[in-house]
Amino acid sequence: MAKFMDVHSGFHGVTPEELDAAHAADLKIEGEEGVHFERAWLDPEQGKVFCLSSGPSKEAVLRIHERTGHPTTEIYELTAEV
Repeated sequence: MAKFMDVHSGFHGVTPEELDAAHAADLKIEGEEGVHFERAWLDPEQGKVFCLSSGPSKEAVLRIHERTGHPTTEIYELTAEV
């Protein structure tokens, strides 16, 4: 299964609790696309959220994010790990 890192912008002032709620929304329906959201990180000052996931394709990851209300156009397939 491929791994992906996606970046969301516009999350200025988001709290850890709000990030947890957004992550939980992804987890609730991730199986419908064969995706697993492993972890999410927040930089509220820069308004950025970073999500690490695994799944069959970028499109599957993006569909889950779109359905839960936080779409992104910035997603990277991670092809090497050290």
